[in-house]
Amino acid sequence: MSKRIFRGIFLVSLVTILITLIFIITALTRYFDSQLEVELRSQAKYISAAVEEEGMTYFDRFSEGGAADSRVTWIAGDGTVLYDSIGDEASMENHIKREEVQEAIQSGTGEAVRYSRTLSEKTVYYATLLSDGSVLRLSSEQRGMLVILLGLLSPIIAIVLIAAAIAAFLSRAISKNIVKPINEIDLDKPYTADKYEELSPLLRKINNQNELIKEQMEELTRKQREFSLITENMNEGLLIIDSNAEVLSYNSAVKRMFDIKDESGVKNALMINRSSEFIDVIQKALDGRHSEHEMEYNGGYLLLIASPVMHDLKTDGAIIIMLDITEKQMRDELRRSFTSNVSHELKTPLTTIYGVADMLRSGLVKQEDIPRFANDIYAESGRMITLINDIIKLSKLDEESGLQEEKIRVDMYAVAKMTIKRLESAAAKKNVKLTTKGNLGTSYVWGVESMLEDVVYNLCDNSIKYNKENGSVEIEVSNSDGMVHVSVSDTGIGVPKNDMERIFERFYRVDKSHSRNIGGTGLGLSIVKHVVNYHEGSIDIESEEGKGTKITVSFAEA
Repeated sequence: MSKRIFRGIFLVSLVTILITLIFIITALTRYFDSQLEVELRSQAKYISAAVEEEGMTYFDRFSEGGAADSRVTWIAGDGTVLYDSIGDEASMENHIKREEVQEAIQSGTGEAVRYSRTLSEKTVYYATLLSDGSVLRLSSEQRGMLVILLGLLSPIIAIVLIAAAIAAFLSRAISKNIVKPINEIDLDKPYTADKYEELSPLLRKINNQNELIKEQMEELTRKQREFSLITENMNEGLLIIDSNAEVLSYNSAVKRMFDIKDESGVKNALMINRSSEFIDVIQKALDGRHSEHEMEYNGGYLLLIASPVMHDLKTDGAIIIMLDITEKQMRDELRRSFTSNVSHELKTPLTTIYGVADMLRSGLVKQEDIPRFANDIYAESGRMITLINDIIKLSKLDEESGLQEEKIRVDMYAVAKMTIKRLESAAAKKNVKLTTKGNLGTSYVWGVESMLEDVVYNLCDNSIKYNKENGSVEIEVSNSDGMVHVSVSDTGIGVPKNDMERIFERFYRVDKSHSRNIGGTGLGLSIVKHVVNYHEGSIDIESEEGKGTKITVSFAEA
């Protein structure tokens, strides 16, 4: 831009200099012409007065020493040349048809200008009419414009060169001075530049464009942030690839699922996983087909859902959603196991009831044995009812919408004391000592009282069932850090370390043979876990095989 401004200013300067020179020469030429005309008139006036008074005698004296700068010609009224200061009058042609002579005869004075054939010189004529009808004419030669220019060529060239050098210097300085404020314009804040008024419309447009770009960038950033927040907080893996399976984007769930440590190495989707199921899903999506596939990976299960991204009937890429269905698979397995266990648990008492009823119906039972068989039917029926009640409780806990009971402020120490009373007979049968620690009216939680009672009851019931003869069970209710803790400790058989994570599963028994002998549905600790989760509490277990177990449940203090 600076060079273009320099060239423009320099060219304008040169043209201006040349035009100025032409105007000056033209003006000077006209000035000299006018001066010459004035001189001719003045001389003509002086000489005509002398001729009027002296006649030809004046010309004799004029020729001898009358140093006149102009050529003087005296012309008779018929055009005959009577006198000429330079030429021979006798040999000169008649001048009656000369323009200046005709004009002088008609109007008293006449003027004319005649150029040489080469235009290098011109002659200016001035004629005046005398009283006797003759005409006095004065003329003077003058160089033409071309001759003058040629004569002044050297100084003109020198002047032009000097002027051009000055123009170049000034043009460079001016162009830099013009461009400098433009280069210093802060494009982020163009409205602060007020050097040139002419730039104001442009700067306003730039400022408006900056505002628009800023708004668009903020909108894009916001959408990108929203997209990142959404995708990064998804439990599902999200993988976006182009038509060559090159990775465009993926979220942290993908990194977690496939244990990606070095992200720089993830350029192509096939570098993430090379299993046949994964490759097949990607290939189908890039072929323009929607596909779903389950695959086993790192001990879990993933459901891959791939959809092609189409544009003008051409596949530009694909989006792959990865769902961790490990929990679903485990739930399905648990459901199958639960169904099998329920069937088995119900089949045993039903078989007993069916067998005893069949014997009674057939009359094979002696009269004195009827009370014993009736007691068996009663015991097995009670066992079935307990099992069904526990299943119903778990069903309601699984579907929290089925819980209709209102939460109230519950004193957990009062619940512990009441539980002790309910289990005194069961503890007495094994000579297990029940004790409580805590204070009434100090440990309140918000919850469903009946459900919290089930928690303490099931924990204590298990501690009694799996305890040793002459053992003990202690319930301690305490407060700390805004939490209420209920701990049930026993001196029972303990839980092996490998089984600690599974004791809260439905129908799971550490010692299945021993558990069958002592009864129970195998759902007690599962109910405990569900109730604690429902009340947003926590469970902690400490156990040593052969020495005993301590289970602590904690709830927020009310």
